[in-house]
Amino acid sequence: MLEKNYTDVGIEKTSVDENLRAYFVGVYNHMAGALVITGLVAFLVANTSLLGLIFNPQGGMSILGWLFLLSPLIVIFGFSWVLQRGTLGQVRGVFWLYSALMGVSLAPIFLVYTGASMTRVFLITAAMFGGMGIYGMTTKRDMTSMGAFLGMGLWGIVIAGLINLFMQSPALYYALSWLSVVVFTGLTAYDTQKIRQMYMSSDSTDTMTRKMVAGALELYLDFINLFLALLRLFGDRK
Repeated sequence: MLEKNYTDVGIEKTSVDENLRAYFVGVYNHMAGALVITGLVAFLVANTSLLGLIFNPQGGMSILGWLFLLSPLIVIFGFSWVLQRGTLGQVRGVFWLYSALMGVSLAPIFLVYTGASMTRVFLITAAMFGGMGIYGMTTKRDMTSMGAFLGMGLWGIVIAGLINLFMQSPALYYALSWLSVVVFTGLTAYDTQKIRQMYMSSDSTDTMTRKMVAGALELYLDFINLFLALLRLFGDRK
């Protein structure tokens, strides 16, 4: 009887591991899909006449450009409401919409940086992201306190970035870029651990999928911000 109990525990643990693996596959599939949409939309806008609708010939931002620049912020604030009250289709729709709008707002990087350097930085970002993701998934260390510290660092970056819009300080610009690398590298590990802790095998399919999309959005934002910070530091300008 005792041996049978041990066998049952082993089977249950294997089942949980497989379900957790499937859960993370769903998270990363959603994240990868969002990155593909963002990249394709950014490339399309940067290489067609659509760019002229967003940026003035003198290099300034048009009214439509400001709308596209601010629209991801509006959508991200509405995402939590849709996540709680909307249908699963609406949750995914807002997620894909957000990734497309981000692509529009990121289109100018194709005009500023060379394609080779963007590819190089993307691969560096993927390697760093993957390493920290594995650490966050496997470490037994509780990263809650680290997450609070990184959250304060993120707010510091946002506030200092807004101030630098008026100061235009190159030194502060590069300092914030390095700080962003540190913060979003750490957040990748923290968010991965948090997504793992959110997993419950007893969740319904609907709840599980909502958690997948929410987790994918967090990791997507970590990846995008880490990529942009590294691009500012190591990207070759045209």
